[in-house]
Amino acid sequence: MSMIQVQIDGLAMDLVSNSPVVILASKELEKVLPIWIGHNEAWAIAMEISGLGSKRPLTHDLFNSTIDALGGKLERVEVTELKEQTFYARLQIAVNGKQVHVDSRPSDSIALALKAKCPIFVNEDLFQVTQEEGAEEQRPPVGDRESLKDRLKRIDPEDFGKYSL
Repeated sequence: MSMIQVQIDGLAMDLVSNSPVVILASKELEKVLPIWIGHNEAWAIAMEISGLGSKRPLTHDLFNSTIDALGGKLERVEVTELKEQTFYARLQIAVNGKQVHVDSRPSDSIALALKAKCPIFVNEDLFQVTQEEGAEEQRPPVGDRESLKDRLKRIDPEDFGKYSL
């Protein structure tokens, strides 16, 4: 699995589903990958991007502190696959000279990566999502920045199940 480093290109709101979308961008491929996320995770990501802190620790603060307290270091976050309309991710944590992988939702992973100031990677295959036979009118959930705005207006998160890797 070839991984490509990405950065957060922004947060948007899918007006059709009223769901936040985090946009991951790859300079290497000049493509973006939108991932529909929950409102709480979008808020946590937005706070980190803006450099704002909360009065009390949030869930991502707690998990980051727990990793630190156990002598670990979050080294990287990887968005690994798309299965049945759901993106999957994992955390790579260094603890006592070992690499530990922990399954995670991409939204939580991204918020934690921002908190821990570690890099985010995406499986290159996720940028190469292709359409299934007979789905000519639909577009895959990846592409260039210009067409993303139009897609966000038209794509329902349920449409993710119509594509295969």
